[in-house]
Amino acid sequence: MEKITERSSEYNDLEKKSVREVISIINKEDQRVPLAVEAVLDKIEPLIEAIIEKMKSGGRLFYIGAGTSGRLGVLDASECPPTYGVPEDLVIGIMAGGEIAIRKSVESAEDDTSQAWKDLKDHQVDERDVVIGIAASGTTPYVIGGLRNCRENNILTGCITCNTGSPLAENADFPIEVVVGPEVVTGSTRMKSGTAQKLVLNMISTSAMIGMGRVQGNKMVDMQLSNSKLVDRGVRMIQNETGLDYDASKQLLLTHGSVRKAIDSK
Repeated sequence: MEKITERSSEYNDLEKKSVREVISIINKEDQRVPLAVEAVLDKIEPLIEAIIEKMKSGGRLFYIGAGTSGRLGVLDASECPPTYGVPEDLVIGIMAGGEIAIRKSVESAEDDTSQAWKDLKDHQVDERDVVIGIAASGTTPYVIGGLRNCRENNILTGCITCNTGSPLAENADFPIEVVVGPEVVTGSTRMKSGTAQKLVLNMISTSAMIGMGRVQGNKMVDMQLSNSKLVDRGVRMIQNETGLDYDASKQLLLTHGSVRKAIDSK
């Protein structure tokens, strides 16, 4: 297969350009990303619907990836509990190389075709769950092996890749192929490809949480009140919904421990 993500950059002599020229080029290319995502909304929608259905039946969502793609999955998963007040094991990010690979490159880890399944089994993955493989190239052995094992065990699979016709997509029940074209720095898929993956992950987790009833109106009513900024945000949500003054709203929030419970109490 031809890897669009590995095509030579459309820009040359980058080292000879001014900073303004370089950032203008990057910005111009970045503007292609949301349009590429828009082109595959019809592929993203059924995956999210399937995730919501599985979650309502007690299932979980897993992301597996390596390098930048793995880190993006871990990031998205880690933000769900504080934002939506869900259990830490509802959305789980797993990456090749384990915890250390989040901060330091463990490049050889992505070549192991059996490790992803072992990592998933550590979390007792089963048919109630959904596993999404993330790989810009669509050829990462760790991710492909993980999805292949999932399908062999009747576990629903999806993928996010930036190439067409990849082995990864072949092993996904719901393949999402966001083609953003060659990177400004040839092969540096942490750029446009990474941005595209992040946008799709935002859509998946946010829409799933809305579907699970974790948003009221447009508010994060189940967010964790882990710092003063979030407490203040929660107080203002309560004010908006109840008409109480700030102090009364804050007292209500502190009494009930969550925005949802505080609002429901009125």
